[in-house]
Amino acid sequence: MEEAEQDTLAPPDTIAEILSPTEIKAFDTPNDAGENITITWEAPEDPYGIIVGYEIFRSEDKETGYEITGFAGKKTEEFKNRTNDGVVYYYKVRAKTSDGKFSPFSVISEGTVSQPQWFHTGRINALVAVVTFISLLLFFVSTAKKGKSLFIRKIAGLDALDEAVGRATEMGKPILYVPGLSSMSDVATIASINILGPVAKKVAEYESTIIVPNRDPIVMTVTRQVVKESFLEAGRPDAFNEDMVFFLTDSQFGFAAAVDGIMVREKPATNLFLGMFWAESLILAETGNMTGAIQIAGTDAVAQLPFFVTACDYTIIGEELYAASAYLSRTPVLVGSLKAQDMGKAMLIVVVFAMLIFAIVNTVFLLTTDTPNAILSRIIEFIQGWFKV
Repeated sequence: MEEAEQDTLAPPDTIAEILSPTEIKAFDTPNDAGENITITWEAPEDPYGIIVGYEIFRSEDKETGYEITGFAGKKTEEFKNRTNDGVVYYYKVRAKTSDGKFSPFSVISEGTVSQPQWFHTGRINALVAVVTFISLLLFFVSTAKKGKSLFIRKIAGLDALDEAVGRATEMGKPILYVPGLSSMSDVATIASINILGPVAKKVAEYESTIIVPNRDPIVMTVTRQVVKESFLEAGRPDAFNEDMVFFLTDSQFGFAAAVDGIMVREKPATNLFLGMFWAESLILAETGNMTGAIQIAGTDAVAQLPFFVTACDYTIIGEELYAASAYLSRTPVLVGSLKAQDMGKAMLIVVVFAMLIFAIVNTVFLLTTDTPNAILSRIIEFIQGWFKV
């Protein structure tokens, strides 16, 4: 009796007992750039666990010319095949066993052609986000151009710029402006130069003096041109002196030492540190603090903010630095883009909080009834799906 039972559990000796894959389908891979066909099938029953994988054959002629084009593992029922667009391909699949035997071929798939898709349907969420943001941008820009006032919260460090320049003028001392130690490719440097323009213009109007030391020669060229144009806009081109803007050194701490020397010798009434800073931030800010200057600092380097907050009178933190150009100039395009960004962030915050509330309520249902709420679960899945890119 035991021998008969062992015989029924023994693996098949003939290939005829291995069934072929069924339900083979070939179709153009959706949402791609073309040149790809997906083949799917249903795996045959394998009670003895002897199937190790599947061989996929391809031909451009339905009847003949099939060649192996790929191999899929035993737990796989899908294969993506690289193709040429516009060519009709036919596929068939067979199973391979651990002893090198093969099942009969499956039926031949329908002829399939690969082609690129113009639009990725899985990116509708990104399209909606872009359209929403552009709509907000156009709305706020047009509103600003009509002369309507758009609220921008007060940024103390930027409001203090007029006071700082005026203080230096009253004391008859220069203003020191350090545009950071990074290159022109750094967004913080670009933001700093956007602030330098209005500051230099105010300096020209007050007939004061500005000192702009630079670590990067390209940044020096840009800052010199910005200061020159600002003096021209203020109607004081004669007051501009190229020696106001100069190159010191590309050495990090050599630059810090040189700026410290300027602060000790010239004793500027106002120090502006705006841009990208590293370990030299505390050295600069402490030296300026000892000279008694009013100091305004701004950077997007999170690690340096504590030093500036400690040693400076005002600190412009993170994105406040990027918003400075819109805040100071009140140009409609800049103000509109700033408001659109804020509105977009507000919408994201609302969605995140909504998801949090739904998740908490769903968890409460799960703890009290041992089953999650179906409606809440679907809402959460829908929102999560929209945030996948």
